[in-house]
Amino acid sequence: MVVKPEWLRVKAPQWERVGTVKDILRDLALNTVCEEASCPNIGECFQAGTATFLIMGPACTRACPYCDIDFEKKPQALDPTEPERLGAAVARLKLSHVVITAVNRDDLPDGGASQFFRCIEAVRQVSPHTTIEVLIPDLCGNWEALQTILDAGPEVLNHNTETIPRFYRRVRPQGDYHRSLELLRQTRARAPWSYTKSGIMVGLGESDAEVRAVMADLRAVDCDILTIGQYLQPSQKHLGVVEFVTPAQFEAWRVDGESLGFLQVVSSPLTRSSYHAGEVQRLMAQYPRQRVGSLTF
Repeated sequence: MVVKPEWLRVKAPQWERVGTVKDILRDLALNTVCEEASCPNIGECFQAGTATFLIMGPACTRACPYCDIDFEKKPQALDPTEPERLGAAVARLKLSHVVITAVNRDDLPDGGASQFFRCIEAVRQVSPHTTIEVLIPDLCGNWEALQTILDAGPEVLNHNTETIPRFYRRVRPQGDYHRSLELLRQTRARAPWSYTKSGIMVGLGESDAEVRAVMADLRAVDCDILTIGQYLQPSQKHLGVVEFVTPAQFEAWRVDGESLGFLQVVSSPLTRSSYHAGEVQRLMAQYPRQRVGSLTF
């Protein structure tokens, strides 16, 4: 068994603030990926008054052996009140940046794209100055569904490649590495004003060269933002950790990623897809892009 090192210890949060966020989420009957996926940063993010909202229910149609989100429950029917409740939560939490994600909903013809659209619109109505990031599944390669999401104008579109190509059959059996890259390429072509983002987890036995190859592939489709974090085993039934990668190695990948041309690289043992996501506002100010048509910022 690989022993967890000191650098992966998380400081205890101030539970008064955490409780306030949880109370709002419970009051509005909303899910967060922070809770459903057992994120190690939940205390820090809730304490700061931020959360990554998980729409369309907590039950996933895929069974990825690294993920703690439930795949045994039957997916719920879409709730028409969810967008309004999400907007209310953003307003009550006074969020300047919000992340909206979802489980894989392969049971839906559009993979849930229409619900993403409605949720983005609901946030825009109550908090027009809040920047919006969506972390989306691969939509089974349905680019019309992707267009539906992009039509709502999220500032950031995030889709995680998760791991190296060699591990896909074992780690992400219902995913496709090249399909994930194509989703990011399609986003750049269809919404050149957007910021694209992807993330990978490490510690499953990948080599340094394989991680750098994924980074190069992401830059080849003009991905703007990269996150790299340590995989942590949620339970004994999940994939085991092969290696705890050192902070020095994460820093080396950050430097290498910036040299490849990523606008932002967040790389550390505790980094997750939405960790410090609000920092994208600084990036947007530094590298502004103009939307096409009536959507401008």
